This record gives sequence, C-alpha cells and structure tokens, in this order.
Amino acid sequence: MATDPARRPPTIDPTAAARWSRLAPADGSPWLHEEIGRRMEDRLQWIKAQPRTWADWAPLRGGLEAHELVARRYREAACFVIEPDADLAAAAGEALAAPWWSARRWQGGKARFDAPPEDGVDLLWANMSLHMAADPEALIARWHRLVATDGFLMFSCLGPDTVRELRALHARLGWPAAGHEYTDMHDWGDMLVHAGFAEPVMDMERIVLTWATPEAALAELRTLGRNLHPARFPALRGKAWHRALKHALPELAPAQEGGGRIALTFEVIYGHAFKPAPRVALSAESAVSLREMRSMLQRGRPGA
Repeated sequence: MATDPARRPPTIDPTAAARWSRLAPADGSPWLHEEIGRRMEDRLQWIKAQPRTWADWAPLRGGLEAHELVARRYREAACFVIEPDADLAAAAGEALAAPWWSARRWQGGKARFDAPPEDGVDLLWANMSLHMAADPEALIARWHRLVATDGFLMFSCLGPDTVRELRALHARLGWPAAGHEYTDMHDWGDMLVHAGFAEPVMDMERIVLTWATPEAALAELRTLGRNLHPARFPALRGKAWHRALKHALPELAPAQEGGGRIALTFEVIYGHAFKPAPRVALSAESAVSLREMRSMLQRGRPGA
C-alpha cells in the first residue's frame, strides 16, 4: 500500500546527493548496474512500440554496456545521451565513442549529446538513478517533459529491502543507519501517475551478491552508491571503526548456504509507463504549452 507522501522515503541529504551525482565512476559502470540494465533491456521485447528516437539518462553510471544493448535493439532510432551533470557529459561521450575499427560503430546509431527533440523522445531509458535522487518527484516530472506524447519511460532503481542485512548489522551495533531509505514500488507508481504518466507497470526481484572477503564487499559497495541519510555518521570514521566493520561483515554469511561468503540482498524495481496525450481542464480560460497544443492538433487530424 502506498504511504503518505509527506512521510514516504527517500531520506536523503540533498547536498550529499548532489556531490555523488558529480562523481564520475572510476572503473566504468558498476557490474550490478550493467546486469540490471541487461535484464531491463530484455523486457523491451514485450513492448510493441518501436521508438524512432530514444534517450539514455545518465549512462556513465547507469550502464554503458546496457546502452549498447538498447542501441542495437533500436538500430534505426536516433539516440540521445543526457548526463544531468555537465562535467560528466565529456566523460560519457568519450566512453561511448567507438574507435574506427570497432564493430560497435556499425551496430547502432551514434549517440548524440545535443538537446533532444523539442517534442520529446519516444523512449526515455533511465537505469539505476532514481533511488539516488534527493527530489525524485521533480526528477520524474523532468522525465515526463522529455518523453513525447505516446512515448514511454523505462527505468530501474533499488527498493526498500536493499542491503537489509547490513542495515540490521548497523542497528545491532548501535551505529547510525547504513544507508538512506529506499522508496516502495507502489509509491513510485503513484508518483508516475501524479507526474502525468499513464498505465505504470511495476515489478520487483531480489538479487543476492556474495563476496569472499570484507575488502571485496566494501570495494564493490563503494561503486554502487553512498550513504545519503541525513543522520549518517557526521564525520570521518577512524581505523578502529573500519576494523570493527570488517570484523563484523563475515556475520552476514548465511549459515546453511553460501559457502561462508558474505551475502547482501538487493531489491531491484523495474517500471515503465506511457505518456498519454495532454488533457486540458475545462474552464473559462485554459492555458496550454505550444508543445501540448501541437500534440493535440496532430492527434485530431484524420490519419494522424
């Protein structure tokens, strides 16, 4: 059941979220993001619409390999890349530029970094970014503006059960929260409808990652995000705390399975929704944008 909008997650420090959004991945897109992107791309086979234009939101962290999968599926579609932070746009352009000898150059349309069409794109692809947004409703509203009428949004993000084992460990040891809270998929559906999307379809799965050592677990977790909770540790933690954390992490190995490997659960939410034709409320005076007026006129033409 959806929660009260005033009390629903996320619990995110906006300053910390902005700092994270400007940080370029050190070693390419995280493995988990690429795997989730691969699974999300596979879901496109069930959508009959064939976009003529599409845009990838923040692919540098969302998944460069996943970007290539979508580009190959829609070879004839014009592709736009949108990196919300201008400092990351150049890095994304360099990462997506295929060398002259690469087969990738012929497997899909070349990514463009100029502004998407004024009327929007037929598909907006947003992999693994929504759960790190301090104001997700504002972000969804921005996505709505980027999608063309009758186009659709395809996105993924992490859900409330993510790293539940680590959260329980922090609580048991009396430490601040291990991470900010994540939003339930039913609340995402409500936000999509509130922004103007229609027919949202949400589904969820849980993925368990395992590591042989605390060092390996912490190294991968650092690539996936940061703790953006306002009540997180207020200052840098010392070596003693770090040793205590590494000593405690092996407790997260399942007793009966997993071979003694540290295990953490990730709840992954997938969603897509269509953008219907704009409606104008009946009143003595009604104001619509030029874009909305053009869309309504085009839909009213015979054969349009």
